[in-house]
Amino acid sequence: MRTVAVVLAGGSGLRLGGAVPKQLQLLAGKTLLEHSVAAFSSAPGVDEVIAVLPAGFVPAGERLLAGHYPKLSGVIAGGQDRPGSTRAAIELLSARGADCDVLFHDAARPLVDQRIIADCVAGLRDCEALGVVVPTADTIVCLSDGVMASIPPRESLGRCQTPQGFRLSVIRRAHERAAADPAFTPTDDCGIVLRYLPEVEVRTILGSERNLKITYPGDLRVAESYLADLEPR
Repeated sequence: MRTVAVVLAGGSGLRLGGAVPKQLQLLAGKTLLEHSVAAFSSAPGVDEVIAVLPAGFVPAGERLLAGHYPKLSGVIAGGQDRPGSTRAAIELLSARGADCDVLFHDAARPLVDQRIIADCVAGLRDCEALGVVVPTADTIVCLSDGVMASIPPRESLGRCQTPQGFRLSVIRRAHERAAADPAFTPTDDCGIVLRYLPEVEVRTILGSERNLKITYPGDLRVAESYLADLEPR
């Protein structure tokens, strides 16, 4: 079955600051978008890459990416929020009429490595949904009005990263149900499957601390240090 990687770059990244959206800001001379597209275009198990950008930045994305990444099949306009951008890609892939495996990755995680991508591709051979997770080293507390209500066992908790992978037919069905529920505001695709398709097991793939999400200016400096560590000495 074909595997399609969708790089979600539809947000504005206001917390990072700057004159352009976060995904078009530079890290070691390349935009976050380029780093993410390059990672999936280089992955042997990925057959195709699609980038999703805000409608007004699609031409800029096409100029930036065209001709550099052989597996990139298109740059498309996203929705008003992350679920809307995901659904734009789902609709595009569904129109082809054939099922496939799809990996959704946030462009704000430009240092995703080949081991994580390969594990996700392999994992979808015998499951229909999976997410990348790292164990939490911190104690996590549940709060109620500024007061600690409970402390879940740390070994039962993890921090979600991307990519998140699904059989296209599964994530399409989950998003259709989520779109019909005005009471739910999803933040990620695994959460949509857990809520609307509880019969589908969502497995986990081990992530990496290097697969960090760029949110604040300091995160760029951390990412630059990670990249420097990878350079030959």
